[in-house]
Amino acid sequence: MIIPDNETATDMIYFEAISASVARVIRDAGDAPLTVGVHGDWGAGKSSVLLMLENEFADDDRTSVVRFNGWLFQGLEDAKTVVIETIIDQLLRDRATSTKLKDASLKLLKRVDLMKVASKAGGLALTGLTGIPSPDMVSSLMDMGKGLLAAGKDIDVSDVTGFVNSVTGCLGEAEAETLPTHIHAFRDEFLELLRAADIDRLVVVVDDLDRCLPETAIETLEAIRLFLFVPGAAFVIAADEGMIEYAVRSHFPDLPLSSGPSTYARNYLEKLIQVPFRLPPLGYVETKTYLSLLIAGRSFAANSKEFGALLELGRESLRRPWDGAGLNRSQIEEKLGSVSAELENALQLADQLAYPLAEGAQGNPRQIKRFLNTLNLRLAIAEERKIIDDINPAALAKLMLAERFQTEFFERIEAEAAVSGSSKIVERIEAAMKKENDERDSIKPKTATKKPVSIDTPSENDPLSSDWVRRWAAVSPALTGQDLRPYLFVSRDRKALFTSGSALALKEDWIEKLCGSTLGARAAAVEVAKLTPGEIEQIFDVVAARVRTATDMKKKPAGVDGLVELCKISAPLQTPTVRLLAELPTGSLGPWAATGWEAMLTDQNAKTEFKKLKQEWAKLDSNAPLQLAAGGTRRSKSKGAG
Repeated sequence: MIIPDNETATDMIYFEAISASVARVIRDAGDAPLTVGVHGDWGAGKSSVLLMLENEFADDDRTSVVRFNGWLFQGLEDAKTVVIETIIDQLLRDRATSTKLKDASLKLLKRVDLMKVASKAGGLALTGLTGIPSPDMVSSLMDMGKGLLAAGKDIDVSDVTGFVNSVTGCLGEAEAETLPTHIHAFRDEFLELLRAADIDRLVVVVDDLDRCLPETAIETLEAIRLFLFVPGAAFVIAADEGMIEYAVRSHFPDLPLSSGPSTYARNYLEKLIQVPFRLPPLGYVETKTYLSLLIAGRSFAANSKEFGALLELGRESLRRPWDGAGLNRSQIEEKLGSVSAELENALQLADQLAYPLAEGAQGNPRQIKRFLNTLNLRLAIAEERKIIDDINPAALAKLMLAERFQTEFFERIEAEAAVSGSSKIVERIEAAMKKENDERDSIKPKTATKKPVSIDTPSENDPLSSDWVRRWAAVSPALTGQDLRPYLFVSRDRKALFTSGSALALKEDWIEKLCGSTLGARAAAVEVAKLTPGEIEQIFDVVAARVRTATDMKKKPAGVDGLVELCKISAPLQTPTVRLLAELPTGSLGPWAATGWEAMLTDQNAKTEFKKLKQEWAKLDSNAPLQLAAGGTRRSKSKGAG
């Protein structure tokens, strides 16, 4: 079952505490105008907090809550006018029987219409003496009015003035307005609108502002501060602070970089938003509880009594996450009577994934849901292909962790397991971690003060040098001895992995020999030469992947002799081989990379590329052995004066 990736009022991460805190701040402020920011990365749960905030005021008849999403109207309407019209529409729905509100709305909407016309015509520039549009505005309005009033007939200034007056009803007033006067009048009329609505508080929740283009984001914020920031109004703005700062810098490119300890963009944001709330990333216990509830939710109806009880237990564990370890089985048994098989699987999978996801996804709820959705989708594919019995969901999830957070490491596993189903690097890492744990466990308490267990220090390129890989290897289940091909098969949404199906698996012995000794590679090449060019290229890809993922490049990696033999029997593979050499890390390459290739290369393009590559290596002062092997000379270091 796919988990919907949208805002929800079902609180699985105890963000209701944040929405309740925001509601409390709004109530405590009385009728003072207020702006509150709910900040966090994309997918952190901002929209859900806003939805929970709406629920906080659901039973409060003295408060009207208006939701505004500028992203929905981006490019369609002027942001300032849309947010104002959205508020008016919602108030009219909430107080449909109020005649005073309807009258106040009509008066305010006239000003909104004038803003629309002025915006399209090039500015709100009413002259102080006459109250008619400025010349620039007239010129633009003439173009607009041709199609609307004259059906192609030319019109003059008086026609345009009449057109504006018919739209807004604002130009024939006795007292002409300047721009500042218009803004003050708008604020007064907006305040009059709130009084006519007979409410104590208007709460406007602004969502997805960080998805808008910079111009839309700034227009929305400025509409709030210039026109709507009046007593009785509160605005809750959900946005990623970094994106809003970017919008400020884009909209005001000439601003200095900084002002004192803060940037001008940060100062602008802090001027607009008085009270910032920042959504924290999920920690280990929070991630584990969230995973448990998400996975368990597949076996319970969303509104079922059982899931409600489970949700309450989860939220209880989240109140003091530093004291516990997530959902407790004994508490679940006490609350539900028993732990079902589905719930037990959910708890086990959550326990397995919690730490890597808390670290890899940086506690982001959306990233966690996306991971689970990908896992569910791949299990569904396995079920439809009738291979679900070959796949352990926990093992698939473990491989997906490597795929998602350690791409190069996963590609190495993929290259090794694509043929035989097993991965030597996984077997070596899991064996090393098991040995380390066994030796640590064998130390008795009385000898605890002795020198700790010594494990050989891996090289920098060895996956064992990565703390993440070591933690990953400790995640259950162990993959040693498992056929990984079914897992890679359902994970092949990134590229075609099994292009030759079982036919490539039959050539496993030849591939192993090509990655073995020089004599073994020559013997295998005799058999490979009998294959079609396409089959030879497939074998080349597997051997090249072995070379590319080797951990020690100082000495010739296993598979290089095999590449040489393959290039001898198939000239089109010579250029890809040279390009493979160019991809390898030059800082750790040994002399082998620059020697012995000329005699094998017969393709002119490959010869030319290899010659250029050697010339680059010959200038490489940072790798003396490779530089000398490529025909370069070391630059003598000048001695300093005595």
